[in-house]
Amino acid sequence: MPRLAIAPEVHRDLGALAPSARQEAVVALRRFLRGATSAPHPERVRNTRDTRVATLRLAERHRAVVVRQREVFWMLAVLPDAEAWSYAQRHRFAVNAAAGMAEIWDAAALEAVEPALRRAAESAGLRLFAHVCDTDLLGLGIDTWLLPLARLMTSEATLEALEPLIPESQYAPLSVLAQGGSLAEAWRALDGCAAVPASSVDVSDLAGALERTPGRAVFVADAEELDRLLDRPRWCGFPHATQYRIVYQDVHDGPVLVTGGAGTGKTVIAVHRAAHLATTGGGRVLLVTFSQATAGDVTAKLDVLVDDERVRARIEVGNVERLAHRIVAEAEGRPPLLVGGPDLATLWQEAAGLYGGPHSPAFLLREWEQVILAQNLCTLQEYLGAARPGRSVELDRRERTAVWQAIEHVTGRLRDSGRRTLLQLATQASTLLGRTTGDLLGDDAPGHEPYRHIVVDEAQDLHPAQWRLLRAAVPPGPDDLFIVGDPHQRVFDTRIALSTLGVKAETYRLTVSRRLSQETLTWAVRLRGGGPADGLVDGVTELAGYRADHGGMRPAVREYTSYDAELAGLVAQIRDWLAEGVPANTVAVAARSAGTVRDAKSALGGAGLKIRVTSLHGLKGLEFRRVALIGVAEGLVPAPGALTPAEEDPTARAHDLQRERGLLYMACTRATERLYVSYSGRASPFLPP
Repeated sequence: MPRLAIAPEVHRDLGALAPSARQEAVVALRRFLRGATSAPHPERVRNTRDTRVATLRLAERHRAVVVRQREVFWMLAVLPDAEAWSYAQRHRFAVNAAAGMAEIWDAAALEAVEPALRRAAESAGLRLFAHVCDTDLLGLGIDTWLLPLARLMTSEATLEALEPLIPESQYAPLSVLAQGGSLAEAWRALDGCAAVPASSVDVSDLAGALERTPGRAVFVADAEELDRLLDRPRWCGFPHATQYRIVYQDVHDGPVLVTGGAGTGKTVIAVHRAAHLATTGGGRVLLVTFSQATAGDVTAKLDVLVDDERVRARIEVGNVERLAHRIVAEAEGRPPLLVGGPDLATLWQEAAGLYGGPHSPAFLLREWEQVILAQNLCTLQEYLGAARPGRSVELDRRERTAVWQAIEHVTGRLRDSGRRTLLQLATQASTLLGRTTGDLLGDDAPGHEPYRHIVVDEAQDLHPAQWRLLRAAVPPGPDDLFIVGDPHQRVFDTRIALSTLGVKAETYRLTVSRRLSQETLTWAVRLRGGGPADGLVDGVTELAGYRADHGGMRPAVREYTSYDAELAGLVAQIRDWLAEGVPANTVAVAARSAGTVRDAKSALGGAGLKIRVTSLHGLKGLEFRRVALIGVAEGLVPAPGALTPAEEDPTARAHDLQRERGLLYMACTRATERLYVSYSGRASPFLPP
């Protein structure tokens, strides 16, 4: 019986076929797996660069391209006949001699550029890899076919231009050497391309190479496995090497932190790790998300990924606020009352009038949240001696005492009314978990901690009080905390390094965006500013080295002469997208101001267009094929009400501006295909020229 390994492109190609053609192709593949007499048979292709390449006719005018080695068939694409034959002729396939993973080469393209490389080499005196001998290059797995071309390269730009044409396992070590790195560093880059380490390599063993390359192939043994793979989204079945190593490592000794730019697969890693822990670990798993909207998206992903109902029942999805609410309600015997935003603002106005002196209500609120609650300061003496990181306005002893009195006024009024803020609720919940609380939140709780594993998504926006709650909710030990986040997408002013909270994490960094095109990524990084961001890690996180793995269209930025014209332009743009066949549920519209959100809903609703419309915050943690951001104008972005006056606290204002920039950056990076940005009047100062 044949062994069939499906490449991710097959999943994409079959999904793009007309329903009848797709059904015909899938039926043909089922017959092929059974070895039926009516199954498609391998057909040789003339003039191929790899004699193992063949095609399988799956549907009318469509066939699959396969690499055959004995009973193993690696299916690479499903294309119209002429395109399938062309693909089969232009590519070659190999096993990396050093790392053992399967490789795909665009041989025809490389042959086409060789003359240009040779001419450039003849006119240049220096060669890029002159300092590395052939033996060392071959030892790094550089293919004998690529070696002559590598010897012709004269600059890093030449190598970068060839990156799309050669396998990542070839480019990664060469890139390190081109930048002056050592052989040891090049080896580490090669190891980073391997999902499964190879103890020994047999370059003739295609099946073994495919087993070690889960991002390039998934084996299916029968029709049931085939249907399961094809009926689920691609992210369920084709993890990239770094994702695979992080997710499927049997045991991490303690907390793990994964950082990465937009679209690098952090949420996918979090979902897969939660499923893996629920399958192989002991006890319950909590997957923490940013909001109820993202919780719904993550829940749907888990429902698709996890088939076993017993495993799925071990995973709970929620946010920190929900966890804190449950813990306090269980301990006190009644649901806790939360204070609303307007009422809390009134209390801070009172406190500022009574004790604040020159300090505004907003200043007092930030001092409470960013200093007192962040450090869990319980007395005036603790506050008088505390550091105030991120607060540039110095306070002497008298001023600190007045600030403390103002904060006590607010907390006292809240206490008298039986109400709490969300951060107070988190603090109370972590205090409760620090005591012996029995089987809180479940009879199977290990000790007094309600969970055995906690997975945290969008970690960059959690407050220290919330981190203390999560730390108290899981017993310290192997696989206790698994954390993913990106400080560059921070939408709240939380800049805490996990190590300062006692969370010493093993760290990984993802640098390749699978969601964004290089054009969108480059534009968004210019918008965000390429500087470092603090938080989560010790020190800072850089955007250097962040790139996309595919090209696409540049974001469309539209200027309108009036607000009404901008809304009309939005309606026209959404109509065009839907007319192209883009499903409405894969399109989102967002704006910074609540008024603009309301107007966009009204304009689209009046045109009979049912599209998701939300605030910029509402896009967090989600992705859509196409995203339209409107009202990105001066005076709206950044939102004036979200900025601290410079005369009150210049550092806080700088943080506010960067937070607003990060919010827009986050929203821009939700689009997998197209990004549309519009404004009327003057553009937001954040938009790149």
